[in-house]
Amino acid sequence: MAAAARKQPLYDQLVDLLSEKIQNEMQPGDALPSERDLAETYGLSRTTVRLAMSELEELGLVTRRHGKGTFVSSVSRDTTDLMGAYSFTDQMRSLGRVPRTEVVDFELREASRFVAEHMDLHLGEGVYRMRRLRWADDVPMMLERTYMPARLFAGLTQKMVESKPLYEIVEQDYRTKIKTAEEAFGARAARADEAKLLQIEEGAPVLHLVRTTYNSKNIVIEYTRSVARADMFEYKIVHTRN
Repeated sequence: MAAAARKQPLYDQLVDLLSEKIQNEMQPGDALPSERDLAETYGLSRTTVRLAMSELEELGLVTRRHGKGTFVSSVSRDTTDLMGAYSFTDQMRSLGRVPRTEVVDFELREASRFVAEHMDLHLGEGVYRMRRLRWADDVPMMLERTYMPARLFAGLTQKMVESKPLYEIVEQDYRTKIKTAEEAFGARAARADEAKLLQIEEGAPVLHLVRTTYNSKNIVIEYTRSVARADMFEYKIVHTRN
């Protein structure tokens, strides 16, 4: 380690050094050297290295996967702003990442009481229900379960959903203007089926999001419940005082 700033604890010096390296030289998903290799490279004890890695994890710069190692987290540079309606595809492209959507299942079904209440529909009214796995740079990021009223999107097919972003279909193919998206989110543990699709451990922390989207006539056009990997997303809300 550098001789300068000797008053700064060694693990803090290592945190500064590694955080700079992560921000300027590494990409999300890149593996960091093992604790043993870092200790040998910088002439530090394993305890000091372990403290530094814990600090980097607390800062959201890295994520540690049991039995696999430590990896640069997407949170180290990417944030999603909750203040406006966003498209996952547009969001990833703006960050220089390659998005991909996998339609896990797609069907036309009758709205349950739960779905009908949340979408202002009649019980049993037709809805399209789909599950989509959202990827970025071949990393599974989010699992979405989406419901859309069939009367507003007659003829919607799985092939259409696979061919281009859902919001483009809404606005371009169905000439529907998206006005507002209300979203609430919280944290919970991943269930077994979610963990398998997201390629994380069962019980790993995930963000649970509920989104209700309205058109220009204040009619609900989308109701989505999503599970996002907590190691891949950070949500930012900007408060402005008038």
